Amino acid sequence: MAFSSSFQDLLVPFLVLILPLYYYLVFFRSSKARTSELRLPTDWPLVGMIPSLIVNMHRFHDYMATVLAATGSSFEARGPPSVRFFCTCDPTNVRHMFVSSFANYPKGEEFASFFDVMGRQLLQRRRRVVAAPASQGAAHHERLAAARSHGAVLPRQGRDGFTFDMTAKPVFGVDAGLLSVDMPHMHVPDAMDAVMEVGFFRHTVPVPCWRLMKRLNIGPERKLAAAQLVLRRFVAEMLERRKGGGEQTRAPVDIASNYMNDLEYVDEVGKPREFLYATLINYMFAGRDTVGTTLSWLFYNLIKHPRVAAAIRGELAPIAARKAKASTGVVVFEPEETKPLVYLQAALFESMRLYPPGPIERKARLSPTTSCRAVTRMEGVWGKDCAEYRPERWLTEDGALRHVPAHKFLPFNAGPRSCLGKDISVVQMMCVVAATVWNFDFVTLEGHAVEPKLSVVLQMKNGLLVKAKEPGGGE
Repeated sequence: MAFSSSFQDLLVPFLVLILPLYYYLVFFRSSKARTSELRLPTDWPLVGMIPSLIVNMHRFHDYMATVLAATGSSFEARGPPSVRFFCTCDPTNVRHMFVSSFANYPKGEEFASFFDVMGRQLLQRRRRVVAAPASQGAAHHERLAAARSHGAVLPRQGRDGFTFDMTAKPVFGVDAGLLSVDMPHMHVPDAMDAVMEVGFFRHTVPVPCWRLMKRLNIGPERKLAAAQLVLRRFVAEMLERRKGGGEQTRAPVDIASNYMNDLEYVDEVGKPREFLYATLINYMFAGRDTVGTTLSWLFYNLIKHPRVAAAIRGELAPIAARKAKASTGVVVFEPEETKPLVYLQAALFESMRLYPPGPIERKARLSPTTSCRAVTRMEGVWGKDCAEYRPERWLTEDGALRHVPAHKFLPFNAGPRSCLGKDISVVQMMCVVAATVWNFDFVTLEGHAVEPKLSVVLQMKNGLLVKAKEPGGGE
């Protein structure tokens, strides 16, 4: 029986694309019970390893870590013709790309296009050292007190409002006002989430695909366009409020001040250029996403490991005893009081080891991709208990904080692109964790699932819903 040429034209692409996926799914289901033997992604004709990626997309970061562990820390991922990635979590490779040969491994134009809301030039220009206040703890007492007195359920929006206000004030010098007992609907944090989610989507599809969607304004690209508009309007509003200068909440130093007299960022009459908008949006992401995501996973680990929370309270007890004499309300700790607390910092770093806020790093040369999450879960680097949350691994025999090279612990990046705001961020988070752990115990709500979101930032898909209660006591 002869087939028509038109039917053959349809049949061949169908078989090429569908049959590999069909056989892969059949194989995957039949071998699901054989968990002791990991099978590496099959490299199918034309489609490469795409079927494996599709099947495991719901657990992308864990899947990458598992594959890298089975391949000896590096492998070449293949997609359709001309699409290749060298994936690695080997600290030696990381040091080569991030430190010793940094100039040969830029982020690249393609990566810049994934996050065009932050400005493509940001990846090429020299970063500017800026000064910003490290703590605004007093501004958040009201909500802490309210949560403690009412045993409140703390939703994701509470965390987002807290971390966003904590970031917006040093960036703009004004209070964004998202942290209040009457929590408003927060379009700006939602817009930032959308940018990260669509950025991850752009990583996983061919560039022509998402560029066509952008041109047609459909799918995730439509969502991204709306998010970009929200962020730009927010920055414009904050700059106007900053120009007014009449707020009592204005910080003495803010990041925006470093750019307002630079003609690269403003015109002759002081009107912001597009590059200023992109720069300030970049700072918003740098502060809000990393701090908020890190705190969520840290509190999740503390809830799972009450002994660690108890050890932190023991470290805080002498300081809290002195402060309690001067105040009968919520005890809040200042930066200079938390800096010497070694176990608190170890608990923070251990959480960042298991759940780095930026789980992947992409470089341009031969498209190498580094799995930061896999680096921090390598048995050869962290021991057989590498998957366990154990802050003690960060302590030396004499109780000091153990130094770990940046190419083995990547949450703050390494080499010339290491995080300029590391010290400020660590101090902020230690102050928040100290006040929260001392004043509260938390329990997760029954039935609440905690899992990573498919995003460039390792956020929680459903947030962390917890109920606050008196430490060591009833609700």
